[in-house]
Amino acid sequence: MRIGVIGGGAWGTALAQVAARGGEVLLWAREEEVVAAINDRHENSMFLPGVPLSPAIRATGALDDLADRDALLVVAPAQHVGAVLNLLPSKDTPLVLCAKGIEAGSRRLVGEVAQAAHPGAPIAVLSGPTFAHEVAVGLPTAVTLACADSALQVRLAERLASPTFRPYASSDVIGAEIGGAVKNVLAIACGVVEGAGLGQNARAALIARGFAEMTRFGLARGARAETLAGLSGLGDLVLTCSSTSSRNFSLGVGLGQGRSATDLLADRRTVAEGAFTAPVLAEAAAEAGVDMPITDAVCHLLQGAPASEVISSLLARPRRDEA
Repeated sequence: MRIGVIGGGAWGTALAQVAARGGEVLLWAREEEVVAAINDRHENSMFLPGVPLSPAIRATGALDDLADRDALLVVAPAQHVGAVLNLLPSKDTPLVLCAKGIEAGSRRLVGEVAQAAHPGAPIAVLSGPTFAHEVAVGLPTAVTLACADSALQVRLAERLASPTFRPYASSDVIGAEIGGAVKNVLAIACGVVEGAGLGQNARAALIARGFAEMTRFGLARGARAETLAGLSGLGDLVLTCSSTSSRNFSLGVGLGQGRSATDLLADRRTVAEGAFTAPVLAEAAAEAGVDMPITDAVCHLLQGAPASEVISSLLARPRRDEA
């Protein structure tokens, strides 16, 4: 299976490294310097510095070069997936969606965006607790690989799997997507806990109550509870809510320290998807009648509300049954 990767950031490069263990990989990157560095020096010095890349990875700046691929790993930021897919020459190549988020404006999951752009393409979702650098250097990692087509799921898993990269099968594409999208928002909230110095008890409580929000929203959208409790839901949530290696967590730390969202986001070369997902998620939850107070609190912070005020408001909510 000839693999193409759309997106030359840290995660796209790490997934190209994974796929290169099983053969040649073609990676598309928007940045000319990334293409040159990968082809000339086998390194992505802009987004994944210090990691030697497999010579089996070849980079290109032309999307048309991906036309002969048997499957494409789509790792462009969630807000740009639709625009990139609309430029692809082939409309029926299987798409493995690796971006996590909800499209602003349309409130569509990435899978829905991909289906609209490529109605004839089989869709899979790869999601789970994954920091790009660890994946790229071969540290043990497990992910959910969700696909309604079981035969395609098996072929993809066989192509990507290695002793240190373990895909677990699921047919719950919606659940795998929702876990990845919601955890980005909750990671911002956990970063706020860290930045404001609220302690480990508060972080553990927020992860647990955040998981309850994720589950309520996921079930309302047709996800399965076991998917949300697995690698692409709870597993990714625990990782992203516990480390400054997470862009979303780091954004939250800054907010908790009193810095403005505008300044924090302006400083970033890479994308904190949770900042875009939070308001869209809040709108979708309200429309579905799903209570998501932590998500709402993150929205207020991103809109400029002081962290102390938002935290006080969240802690003052009426007591309720745990559910």
